[in-house]
Amino acid sequence: MTQNVNNGYGQIDWKRQIDRDRQIIEEFHANRGKVDGPFAGASLLLLDTTGAKSGQSRTHPLVYYSENGRLFIFATKAGAPTNPDWYYNILAHPEVTVEIGTEKFPATGVVLGEEERAQMYAKQAALSPRFAEYERTTTRKIPVVELVRW
Repeated sequence: MTQNVNNGYGQIDWKRQIDRDRQIIEEFHANRGKVDGPFAGASLLLLDTTGAKSGQSRTHPLVYYSENGRLFIFATKAGAPTNPDWYYNILAHPEVTVEIGTEKFPATGVVLGEEERAQMYAKQAALSPRFAEYERTTTRKIPVVELVRW
């Protein structure tokens, strides 16, 4: 059974989304961190988390924002009313692995406080208008997580 959620853009087929993510991950690995399609030219990383409930390793392709050597990811879930699973994984197990291009490194996910969250989210939304749209289509505050290298 496929779960569909209305995020303001219509229905999201999560099984199809998982298949799309798998293709992005394969393309990322095959092309040294570069992908085509909707993420072409975007700052994209792969985030490996440990499942909050399952304890299993999960890989998530995510857009990131970098400033002064700091990395930030955004729990948009395309403006859906709930946070993405990877966010809950980080809350339960903040130790993650990050891949950018051909570099892979351990990091700790740290959820930003409201003031810095708002600043970083505004910067990302200025770079990519779809992030501003995600914020408009949901009633929740979209969390921002800093990935702190070890």
